[in-house]
Amino acid sequence: MDSTSLRERQKERRRARIYGVAIELFKRGGFQATTATDIARASNVSRGTFFNYYPYKEAVLLDYGSEVMDRLRDHASERLQAGVAPLSVLYEVWDRLADHNTSERDLFPPLAYEVLNPNPERARTAYQALPLSKVIEMILTPLHQGGQLRTDLSLQRISNLIADTYLMVALRWAAYGTDRPLKEEMRLALNLLLDGAVSRETARR
Repeated sequence: MDSTSLRERQKERRRARIYGVAIELFKRGGFQATTATDIARASNVSRGTFFNYYPYKEAVLLDYGSEVMDRLRDHASERLQAGVAPLSVLYEVWDRLADHNTSERDLFPPLAYEVLNPNPERARTAYQALPLSKVIEMILTPLHQGGQLRTDLSLQRISNLIADTYLMVALRWAAYGTDRPLKEEMRLALNLLLDGAVSRETARR
């Protein structure tokens, strides 16, 4: 085996071990209470080695969120290929994401805050790792091609607005809580986005 390939395999295994240990520690002890030193020690690597793979603790969560996005994209693609209506697929993805964020409530706020990070490089990295708007755009493309979406906004902008709404509503729910489950909150928000806030009678005046 090529020595370069062997080193790359070793690096991949080390990164996977650090990632797995970090997520387990986050779930067990909480994200805020877990330090880079805790992760390094539990992974049997030095603190410097941890930062070689993850420049900051939140970067571990970006890998975690990226895995979630990949599963949502795969699910949406399979359902669309099976002939399920795009809006039904959108609600399925919406519900799955809400269920996931509910079960991992402690991990969502720091993950969401990365998208809003005042450091533009970190915010851009987070946005690229969590392409919810791209998943939504894929789902809505058949409606766009069929002329079923409004034409005064691009498909990309519509998808971004829907994704941004999810981010803010879920972040508020995770941080402050409400009397309703997150899935119910998210369905309310999505219904409002798709139907509009103004009644049909008012809109015609």
